[in-house]
Amino acid sequence: MAKIRIKQTRSRIGSPIDQKRTLDALGLHKTNRIVEHDDTPTIRGMITKVQHLVTIVE
Repeated sequence: MAKIRIKQTRSRIGSPIDQKRTLDALGLHKTNRIVEHDDTPTIRGMITKVQHLVTIVE
């Protein structure tokens, strides 16, 4: 399975609670942290929900 690396680039302060939960589910707790997940439709949907807070690292 292909892997995808996600980096939190903006702060979660001021974000709605559902977006904070999504960041927690992705394993992102601090800015400039990078996590690696399998590239599945579920993970892609989570990234889409918080796309203004994260970037995909290649």
